Amino acid sequence: MLGDNEPANRRPALAELSDAWLVGRARELIAAVQHTDHEEQLDIVYTIDELLEETQRRGEPVLVAQLLRAAALARLVTRGLAAEAEPLLDEMLAHTRRHGLALYRADAHALRGRRLVLAQQEDAALTEIARALAILDDTGGPDMQMSRREWAKTQSSAFIDCWLVLNQLGVYEAAEEVIARAHQAVRETAGPHEITLQLINRVKMLLGWALRLERVERDTEAQAKLDTAASMAVAVEAPFAESLFPRRVGVAAVDQVGVLAAALALAAPDLSHIDRLRRLLIEPAYPHEQVIVTIALARCLETTGQREEALKALHATRLNLDDDNSQPSMRLNLVRELARLDFAQHENENLRPLVEYSTALEVELWSLRESQIATLNTRREHERLSAQHGAISQQALQDPLTGLPNRRALDEHLRTLSASTTAQPLAVALVDLDRFKGVNDEHSHAEGDDVLRVVASTLRDALRGDDIVARYGGDEFVALLPGAPVSAAKQALGRAVTAVSNLPHHLSHGVTLSIGLVSLRPQERPDQVLSRADAAMYQAKRGGGNQVATANVVPGEGLPAWADADPAAAEEEHP
Repeated sequence: MLGDNEPANRRPALAELSDAWLVGRARELIAAVQHTDHEEQLDIVYTIDELLEETQRRGEPVLVAQLLRAAALARLVTRGLAAEAEPLLDEMLAHTRRHGLALYRADAHALRGRRLVLAQQEDAALTEIARALAILDDTGGPDMQMSRREWAKTQSSAFIDCWLVLNQLGVYEAAEEVIARAHQAVRETAGPHEITLQLINRVKMLLGWALRLERVERDTEAQAKLDTAASMAVAVEAPFAESLFPRRVGVAAVDQVGVLAAALALAAPDLSHIDRLRRLLIEPAYPHEQVIVTIALARCLETTGQREEALKALHATRLNLDDDNSQPSMRLNLVRELARLDFAQHENENLRPLVEYSTALEVELWSLRESQIATLNTRREHERLSAQHGAISQQALQDPLTGLPNRRALDEHLRTLSASTTAQPLAVALVDLDRFKGVNDEHSHAEGDDVLRVVASTLRDALRGDDIVARYGGDEFVALLPGAPVSAAKQALGRAVTAVSNLPHHLSHGVTLSIGLVSLRPQERPDQVLSRADAAMYQAKRGGGNQVATANVVPGEGLPAWADADPAAAEEEHP
């Protein structure tokens, strides 16, 4: 309810909105950014960045992963911003590894593949897709961080991002398998938008595949794919009207989406399609979609005897997309269509040997697709086996609940850092959760496990990248901060205390942190330093919890001097 002095039309701040609203808004913006002009795209990127900043403040792992994906994807589809996606994808990979979010990690690899295609690094892009598919091959059912429906949608989204790259590279056989798996993932839970997206994507793939078959003179197979694409373009009308796609309510999908209009025109080119295709050609669209629409328009113009107009349309699109590298195979389709029409227009017999040569070269290139598919499958299996080997090794050193290093890994880290001169001074902190027993008693152990996961990720995110957070046992954690004096470590851990105390109640159930902080002494054994940190932690407990307590040696006495830290006062950045 609004206060007496608040305007009735006040827009709520992002901090007041729910996690579900943030995710829903990000999805709407991603749908919009792919079908709008450049200035609006830039505005959308800015808005998504604001949503990302808010989710990072909240610290919920899945939410952060979703917004990192949205921020990266928005840049990949916005002209001139693709390079800015790289640090976001690096962050997404690190975040998803840290929190065990396999589906989002696969998606990060797929989006990185998309970035590499734009940078004309096709072989590297294929490797990223192999990594993504290897992860997806080994993912089981929904984990505890997502509902079954959300898991299915996320899995389908990752498959679609893999499919997009395979489609861009013209590896259509592999693309068909991947998009079928995307459909299978959401077949029970798909809404109108997911169904529409699936159908439009399949239409794009079939059109590209048909044009590629034509280049090797397999016209019968090509026509069969064009006919299937046209049937799908008709079938998309019903779900399209209820999806997020329509920009003009009540207008048919085929009058709003270029590839759908192109599907009908390529299957049966004639005069009836020309006006629609011309109108759609000037609307914002992906470059490869513009190529498909242009080829469809050119064929309709050619059928009606307007070859000069057809050539003009093809030349205009080629010039317009001269700097685009997003889909190499589609660019070749455009060049091939230009050469075919130009030869037919001028009937220059001197060009016939060149036409025959290009056809023979196309046939040879077509045979190389088998090598590409074999390369993809080999790398996919290699990545899968490497991941399995790594998982077996990691299980011995990882806490299965939080994904943090376990007690055995902590001991190894502590021994290594103790012997390293570059790690000195080494701050060691023992972290215990206040009021955690009440969560298990009043709710359930499953709720308690969720709290442990959230607190673990919040603690991890509050520290530097080279700091180590391990699960010590039960509701206790240990943090190792190499190269950090006690004063700097206290400030950093104070921020962690504040971050946990500020978590939404439904995530933390009101638990806070009591932290005991000490600095490793020369020649001190791991068990000794942990014992001192444990004593300091109990001093923090006795002080009421939700704070950091440090234990130092009083010169000449060898007795501990206790000092409690107010976490809210820790303002300086952790070095």
